Amino acid sequence: MTDGSLRVLYVDDDLGLARLVQKGLERRGYAVETVQDGAAGLARLAAGGIDVVALDHYMPGQDGIQTLEAIRALPDPPPVVYVTGTQESSVAVAALKAGASDYVLKTIGTEFIPLLAAAIDQAEQGMRLRRAKEAAEAEVREARDRFEALAAERALLMREVNHRVGNSLQIIAALLHLQSSASPNEDVKAALAGANRRVMAVAQVHRRLYTSDDVQAVALDHYLKALVEDLRGSAEDGDTHQLSLEAEPVEVDPDKAVAVGVVVTELVLNALKYAYPDGKGPIRVKLAAEPNGRVLLAVEDDGVGRDATPAPPRSQKGLGRMIVKAMATKLEAKWGQDETHPGMRVFLGFDGHSRPRQSAA
Repeated sequence: MTDGSLRVLYVDDDLGLARLVQKGLERRGYAVETVQDGAAGLARLAAGGIDVVALDHYMPGQDGIQTLEAIRALPDPPPVVYVTGTQESSVAVAALKAGASDYVLKTIGTEFIPLLAAAIDQAEQGMRLRRAKEAAEAEVREARDRFEALAAERALLMREVNHRVGNSLQIIAALLHLQSSASPNEDVKAALAGANRRVMAVAQVHRRLYTSDDVQAVALDHYLKALVEDLRGSAEDGDTHQLSLEAEPVEVDPDKAVAVGVVVTELVLNALKYAYPDGKGPIRVKLAAEPNGRVLLAVEDDGVGRDATPAPPRSQKGLGRMIVKAMATKLEAKWGQDETHPGMRVFLGFDGHSRPRQSAA
């Protein structure tokens, strides 16, 4: 039984049977209309308002299979229960393959109309479930599209923010450089130059994020390459310092990249200042991705070492050491000095918290 809202179109060229089916279904609460052929059925469906179609197989002109195929081609077609008096299983198979929801065999006995009503109810329930599923899937797609649009907008805004932050940091660095150039005091010059390089190390991260499609990760090897070039170019005798980089492909989040950049800047500046008091020599920056997901960073030289004389001792309480210690804490890094290395070698091991990046082929 239905609540009376289900509207059924019965398509059959047998007027007597059609009238019998109409009365039998209406007694069960259905609203039933009848037509005598497929063309008339399609015309009625075009007017709308039909929930389920019961379709006879044998009809003059356009038979049931042809009509069924035409119904299935309609936008949002109603379910179709296929009806025929033939015992041939091939008819049922053809109807189901063509898109019929169910198949009912016409009989002379009293069970035909109850079976047809049950098939109509099942077809309508199946259609309701299918439409609910499609609506849910459409809602999921819309939510996904909204999320992707918001994510794209957020990425764009983040790139713009990083662009502006990078520009602001470059302005600060330029002001520091101007102030350093204008100062007659060598200690002030050195302090301002160091501050300039620290600011540029942070600005380099924001430049990377502005030009990247991924604003949540920084290619650390690429970043260090650019940073080393900046440090080499800003050194007083530039190209004469043998500053080199060996870096494996690694990605980290922007905060870690900033901390790594500041650490590298401090250690390189320290090596430039103290490692070779009587000349020049190699300074190496190394970055390696370990199998356990840890990242190993090292800055080393072959110079005089920490406590060599007559070179000035490298202060353990200086600003540079304080900065390195603070950044190591931010990285949650294990760090220290390799006492077996001739000269100076400072290393840090920290969790990259990101996937290894595939190097370009």
